[in-house]
Amino acid sequence: MAHIQTEKSEGVLRIEFNRPEKKNAITAAMYQGLADALLDAQSDEEVRVVFVHGKPEAFTAGNDLQDFIADPPQDESHPVFAFLCALRDFRKPIVAAVSGPAVGIGTTMLLHCDLVYAAPEAKFALPFVNLALCPEAGSSYLLPRLAGYARAAELLLLGEPFSAAHAHEIGLINAIVPLEQLIAVGAAAARKLAQKPPASVQATKALMRASLMAGIDSAMAAENRVFRERLVSAEAKEAFSAFLEKRTPDFNKFS
Repeated sequence: MAHIQTEKSEGVLRIEFNRPEKKNAITAAMYQGLADALLDAQSDEEVRVVFVHGKPEAFTAGNDLQDFIADPPQDESHPVFAFLCALRDFRKPIVAAVSGPAVGIGTTMLLHCDLVYAAPEAKFALPFVNLALCPEAGSSYLLPRLAGYARAAELLLLGEPFSAAHAHEIGLINAIVPLEQLIAVGAAAARKLAQKPPASVQATKALMRASLMAGIDSAMAAENRVFRERLVSAEAKEAFSAFLEKRTPDFNKFS
């Protein structure tokens, strides 16, 4: 599909967000494209590594809220859940290169990547509470383990943007790379991984993640349930209405 571009070369499947006019905001159709790309890559023996990136101006602004409101994830068959499950279960390495905004899923998906590089100007954000929702992609479990509870609480409860420097400090990204070198550095790392023995690489990734998987599965199941409940809440209706009406939401009326 036009908004999710893929290209296979030298053992690497490159997945590119390609909706720059909307800062790569993700629609349900794009989620399905991402899920399909990962599922195909999983079974394709020629693909040894996946490399994900956006445009210089944006990795992804997160969910396209208008599309999200029109087609909310009501059950596990929704494309957003298909993508999250494909991401969680992907056995091959994933390399990501982040520039511009990485909002919501644009940040939480990085918790499932193996190598992440970011431009100095990249901005990360986890604004779920601001939209009266809750974390997703297992981030309520993975982020406290990565950053410590206090820093995870600051990022998830306040939902304020944070810098590439802070992302590097908490271990979310591997390195900060000048924007003009970012894609080349990410692609080189992906090719380097693709040249290594694939079974050994996948076994090593599986061993590192083995102790995390039960927690990720449990967190994602709970997050998905609460997320669906929050979507139909009065708070969420106020948050979404305020967004569409370009006003500040009023949560004072909720106890």
